[in-house]
Amino acid sequence: MSSAIKAFAEERRSAIMDMLERNTSIQVADIVQAFGVSSVTARADLDALASAGKLRRTHGGAVSLHKTLTVSVQDQRVNVNVAAKQAIARAALNLVHDGDTLFVDSGTTALEFVRMLSSRSNITVITADITIADFIDDSLPSVDVVMLGGTLRKGHRYLYGPLATSALDTLHTDLAIICPGAYVHERGFMTDFAQMAEVKAAAMASASTSAVLMDASKFGARGTYRFAELNAVDYIVVDQDPEQRLAQTFDALGPTEVKPNLLIATE
Repeated sequence: MSSAIKAFAEERRSAIMDMLERNTSIQVADIVQAFGVSSVTARADLDALASAGKLRRTHGGAVSLHKTLTVSVQDQRVNVNVAAKQAIARAALNLVHDGDTLFVDSGTTALEFVRMLSSRSNITVITADITIADFIDDSLPSVDVVMLGGTLRKGHRYLYGPLATSALDTLHTDLAIICPGAYVHERGFMTDFAQMAEVKAAAMASASTSAVLMDASKFGARGTYRFAELNAVDYIVVDQDPEQRLAQTFDALGPTEVKPNLLIATE
């Protein structure tokens, strides 16, 4: 980087910090508009400032370290188990073919999966997740998005309810990417929100193939509402199988029962 370019970048980042102090939060689009730079440059500025300990990154922007701001549940989890989620997303990408229509669930693992869709062409994503739709709109111009209707769950940035499930009844996808809140042994895949369980189940029913993506923290986590039993999905993609729980459950299935394909992702 030349000294002139470096100096301009430093001036821009100083101005970004001034904007952040005035507004508490900032979005990539705000930087693009204010300085006439690309979204790639804007994200690089925010990453550099976050690495320097001057702000906290959220999906699509940043928040000040010095002011209180309520952020979405997804933003709170975006930096948790990142390497594992990225490995899972890379493994799941092998299930996607050019021209596919996908349902993509809500969650940070789903977001990591969507980040990798630039390597596929002619993809359509159906989702109820506003963060995922925003990311595609901002960063993946070649990917089409179909947003489900419904009621917004406050603080979670996704839609649910009869408008969402009735839309899925009329749609067909090649692959449903599902992210549970928990896997409970001998119960199945769970979530903590009854209406989201309905959306996940409807998405699976509308798909030719379904894949559950979850990192090891989901084993034994809290989940009140079951949306699918273990053998109701085609693929389970994990970073590890703690204590061989999934493998043992597969072995216990009867000879006539369908067994999912288990993919162990490596970082």
